[in-house]
Formats: sequence, structure tokens, C-alpha cells
Amino acid sequence: MIWRCGKDDFEAIWSIINDGAQAYRGVIPEDCWPGDSSPGPYMTREELRREIEDGVNFWGFDQDDRLVGVMGLQQLEDIALIRHAYVSADRQNHGIGTQLLSHLLKLAGTPVLVGTWADATWAIRFYEKHGFELVGADEKNRLLRKYWSIPERQIETSVVLADAAWRDSRSMSLPFP
Repeated sequence: MIWRCGKDDFEAIWSIINDGAQAYRGVIPEDCWPGDSSPGPYMTREELRREIEDGVNFWGFDQDDRLVGVMGLQQLEDIALIRHAYVSADRQNHGIGTQLLSHLLKLAGTPVLVGTWADATWAIRFYEKHGFELVGADEKNRLLRKYWSIPERQIETSVVLADAAWRDSRSMSLPFP
């Protein structure tokens, strides 16, 4: 079952993000892992609160009466961002991310962008499998600076993927010879 998470789900969301993010440890550049090299959380509670205050609405996936996956949707201007998509480590690769993404794409109603780490090849393949395509380097840098609030180093080490609606909207705005 998929539902929009509320305040009562905060701790479960935070836990799933930090559990699922362990897949990135040793993959993303070490200097991009939050905090020091200790096994601390990928995202602090304060960071999660800021994300929610900035308009990230989380949707959860319940399995066996337990929240096992989360994915955020953030509506900005004329696009939507998929944010913080994580599944509990013990439930990964069982279609939960696919179901959450499908649900959020139906809700978006606008072109959709996703940002992820360039070295997270499994994440990139996941979004490509669902019709997203990588944007070029210059466009990636522009989009990350416009729609995300992330450090410059993270911009250097990230990619952006766009859905067909975003690509179609871009092709319509290009000048014709």
C-alpha cells in the first residue's frame, strides 16, 4: 500500500533513508559522505526537517504493516523533482521503488527530474528503465543549481535524469532554423 506520509511517519522516513543510503557508502566520493568518516547517518533529522519544510512530500510503501520504502515529490515552478528515494536494505530489489515511482509520476502532472550520484550506476539504471534519460553536463549543472540546494562538490559528482515530458518541453522551446 502507498500513502502520503505524515508527521507521525517522520522517524520511520528518517530510518529508511539512512538504512537505504548505506548502498552509497564506498561508492560516492568519501568527501561527499555527510559528516566525518564514522558510520553516522547519511541524513540528519534536521536535514530531513528542512527538506520537508522546503516542500518535499514523502510517500511511503507499507509491506507487512511496516514502512519499507519512501520517495519524495517536490513541486517547483514548472517541474517536479523526485527526492530521497530509498527502500529498506532488506526489501530492495522487490519492485517497491518501481511502485513508488509510478505512483509519484502520476501525481506530478508536470515534467519530472531526478538527481543522483554519478557513481550510483544502479540508481541511474533504475530511472533509465523507467523512461528517464541523462541530461548533458552543462544542462545538469544548470538544473542542479536552479532546482537543488546542494554543495558545488555534489554538483560535480552528480547526474540529472529527465522524463519524456521534460525532454518534450525542451524540444518545443528550442529555436528552429
